[in-house]
Amino acid sequence: MKAKLHIQVADRAGCSYLKKAFFSTPFKVANITEDKGGNPLRLMLMSSSPGILDGDHYDMKIELGSNAALQLHTQAYQRLFNMKRGASQQLEVRLENGASLVYLPHPSVPHEQSAFVSRNNFYLGNNCRLVFGEILTCGRKLNGEAFLFSKYHSISQVFINNKLVIKENLLMQPAEIDVYELGQLEGYSHQTSMIFLDEAGNMPELKVALLELLAEQKDIEYGITAAPINGLLVRVLGYGAEQLFKLMNDMNEIIAEGCSRVELEC
Repeated sequence: MKAKLHIQVADRAGCSYLKKAFFSTPFKVANITEDKGGNPLRLMLMSSSPGILDGDHYDMKIELGSNAALQLHTQAYQRLFNMKRGASQQLEVRLENGASLVYLPHPSVPHEQSAFVSRNNFYLGNNCRLVFGEILTCGRKLNGEAFLFSKYHSISQVFINNKLVIKENLLMQPAEIDVYELGQLEGYSHQTSMIFLDEAGNMPELKVALLELLAEQKDIEYGITAAPINGLLVRVLGYGAEQLFKLMNDMNEIIAEGCSRVELEC
């Protein structure tokens, strides 16, 4: 199945609204914003499919106009089913000056012999804010399918004014590289990566707050690296998808609170 999604969000007098939404099966988009007169706009990305099937290709495009703000939510875990040919997903995000996007999708669950390639390209203007994360699980562990998928490849690139500033390249092929060895997952079964960029953010202060939160968690390993621009890159290894998904959203709350303080001071 080839599916398309195109979302455009614009700002009108400090209020973000859905300017355009085009989607084909199995996609659906729902506006779940509680305060219709405030920011950000909150959209739920839903799917009528049980997951990504062999031969599927998803083409997704999200455009935010100047000063528009969007929080994009997903409905459920992304299951990658048994495959022979493989499946792919292309995400293109464009943020004009002053725009803000938070996109923290549910974890991906690769089934036995699944093969999936995801490419995420983010194009930012000036004074933009981006919070993006992804979680990869080992598969259906309780079904005896831990790391029995064929391939999972996720490439995320961030451009600011068309200049590449961040590139994340996650490639896992358990049959070729032992995921438990030194330099790989080293016994952990789930991993989270998160990108946070904001030209106006107080990164040293936010890093301390995030490290305090991470230090309270059990059975994880983590690290936070300063981005080459004003931002943070976070990696977390753990054993449970629910724990990491909640942790990712808790980190976003800390980021949102810290950014709100900065805006008030300005």
